[in-house]
Amino acid sequence: MSKGKPSKTPWVRIVVPLVVVLLVAVVFWLKKSKSSVAEAVALAAVPQSAETPNIPGTAVGTPSATSASGNLLVTAPIDFKALRSSGLPVIIDFGADSCIPCKEMAPVLAELHKSLQGKAIIRFVDVWKYKNLADGVPLRVIPTQVFFDSTGKPFVPPDSLKIEFIMYTMRDTKEHVFTTHEGGLDKSQMLAILNVMGMK
Repeated sequence: MSKGKPSKTPWVRIVVPLVVVLLVAVVFWLKKSKSSVAEAVALAAVPQSAETPNIPGTAVGTPSATSASGNLLVTAPIDFKALRSSGLPVIIDFGADSCIPCKEMAPVLAELHKSLQGKAIIRFVDVWKYKNLADGVPLRVIPTQVFFDSTGKPFVPPDSLKIEFIMYTMRDTKEHVFTTHEGGLDKSQMLAILNVMGMK
């Protein structure tokens, strides 16, 4: 009687499924990592102009959201028409309490909202708590700020600011309807923008 080699079948039956499961897990992890990297890249590399379809000009609003002396935190639909007719530059930050760049901006927004009463309108919308308040606003990432100058027009930034903005136009009319910035801004950047936008 000759002795044969031990069978490798039980070992193969265990190892092959483990390798397959491991490969599936690695592919899933890579896909998740790529989406996170894509979001981070979107914050750093913003195109100079873009188009967005059918952005409404106004929405129903409340005095707290639209008046110059209103609350920093917006919890009701924004009346863009009322804000734009205030004669003051407007910055509306769309973010969330739990995003890190938003948390870093929160004290700056609070300080500027308090110190610039009557000179500028600063508002914050938590889009995770109040998703419908971002309807019609071109948001790809948070935080994103929307800017209107003191004449009520979407801000047209000069190159001297050295801050990247996105300028949105209507597809059919080519009317400039929104200017945004994606990512966080510090106090000096926000003050520089407000000064250019006609803060008194």
